[in-house]
Amino acid sequence: MRKNKVKEMMKAGKPVINGWLQIPSTVSAEVMAHQGWDSLTIDMQHGLVDYTNALPMLQTISTTDVTPLARVNWNEPGQIMKILDAGCYGIICPMVSNKEEAERFVQACMYPPHGYRSFGPVRGLIYGGSDYAKHANDEMLKLAMIETKESLEKLDEIMSTPGVDGIYIGPADLSLAIGEEPGFDRAENTKAYSEILRILEHAKKNNIFAGIHNGTPEYAQKMIGKGFNFVTIGADQRALSAGAKAVVEKMKGSSKKEESKAY
Repeated sequence: MRKNKVKEMMKAGKPVINGWLQIPSTVSAEVMAHQGWDSLTIDMQHGLVDYTNALPMLQTISTTDVTPLARVNWNEPGQIMKILDAGCYGIICPMVSNKEEAERFVQACMYPPHGYRSFGPVRGLIYGGSDYAKHANDEMLKLAMIETKESLEKLDEIMSTPGVDGIYIGPADLSLAIGEEPGFDRAENTKAYSEILRILEHAKKNNIFAGIHNGTPEYAQKMIGKGFNFVTIGADQRALSAGAKAVVEKMKGSSKKEESKAY
């Protein structure tokens, strides 16, 4: 079976640079897949992507050596199994608040006897290989999102759940859960920042991977320095917006300068 490059990198102590896909397009997915990311996560929660979009996006990503991942919209077994069957190599699951929910998430990703994933990896066999069923339980990456008030009180029981490979922090929902304004790149004087470091500490204690969503490369580098194994920077939609805005502002600024010279 094809190895999961993301898991191999993190086991080797190499940070994973993850891109984020919110636009339901094979074209934008293809463009992103050729930019050097280690992995790309299709966002089926807050992005505009559904299964009919995600499948061809996975096929597009698979023309490169970028590892395809997905964030599902909920801890719902049917959706998790279906996107894995489509050839996704890892799941980021939102709103995992306790051990029971962590177990339910993990078991949906794993074939018996370790889980209850139903067998039928139609495209998984094409992408992963003919021995997919034999190795899929080990190769699929399973990241539980820590972002609720309850999860902050039950870190160790979530992180010690057998089969959980790591956790993923969504700073916006985490901030809301503790009464702060939502956003990325939390300042060091915020409670959210303290919680982020506490979550990281518990992940290290439980010997699992730790990932976090970031707004800027600079903050992502800071989080790698703190010990995070997996960092996401922005998203395709934000990159498109920021790039276009920078061009327009530069051009309009130049036009204003030319206009001022004319007078």
